[in-house]
Amino acid sequence: MNTVRLAAVQMSMGCNIEENIYKAEYMVRKAAAEGANIILLPELFETKYFCQERNYGYYKLALPLEENLAVKRFREVAASLGVVIPVSFFEKSVNNTYNTVAVIDADGSVLGIYRKTHIPDDQFYQEKFYFTPGDTGFKAWKTKFGTIGVGICWDQWFPECARSMALLGADILLYPTAIGSEPILDIDSMPHWRRVMQGHSAANVIPVAAANRVGVETVHPCEENNNQSSSLSFYGSSFITDETGGIVSSADRTSETVIYADFDLDKVHEMRMSWGLFRDRRPETYSVIAKQHN
Repeated sequence: MNTVRLAAVQMSMGCNIEENIYKAEYMVRKAAAEGANIILLPELFETKYFCQERNYGYYKLALPLEENLAVKRFREVAASLGVVIPVSFFEKSVNNTYNTVAVIDADGSVLGIYRKTHIPDDQFYQEKFYFTPGDTGFKAWKTKFGTIGVGICWDQWFPECARSMALLGADILLYPTAIGSEPILDIDSMPHWRRVMQGHSAANVIPVAAANRVGVETVHPCEENNNQSSSLSFYGSSFITDETGGIVSSADRTSETVIYADFDLDKVHEMRMSWGLFRDRRPETYSVIAKQHN
């Protein structure tokens, strides 16, 4: 038996970085006290979702891995609690900036980074203004509590991302997230958002967790953002699936909370093998996936 308790943190963020880190640490410690081994925080939890507006001043938030406050703090927290914590942060690397996750193992060591591959550019989700498309490729990290793959928000909509991490040996897929209202589309995207990741889970016979933020974040007009006035309502609904894609733990749309699920990774592996989905793959027939299409 190889049992792991997975936790996903759902929280709101304000303008004060230190306060956001303090709140995240409080919730991580709460999760660890409940027996969690791997604890997932939302995307870019150090700040409000600054990508809602275009403002050159936010480039100053980007820092190298070694200087980022959240990475530094959660290396200490992970080591003291003996837990695995992927930390989402705004990374500066020479002349580029990335939307990045640092994977921190249970001894506080950074196993590596993943830079977000798919960068959205939508009304008030204006990430292409801030982030260079990731150059790390997809990753799977062997942690103390199993091998994890991490995609970041918009990555969660792409089956290629999930399948790549599964092929690399991931036992669990994790998605730190910042998603909410659709300012232009007259839809509630939450059910669709969940279903696409449930599909990744079922198709790869692998547990999936998504940790989202909650709350309304408002942009006030100023000269720096060309007098933009807008708001996004982040809809929470963080969840964890089992290896069949069924939701086994779920948060509501507004609460700051932690959700949990327990997995025997040996049994998950046995189920993955028994289905034969990886045995019966025909990669020589899939070349169309990697070609450019209009």
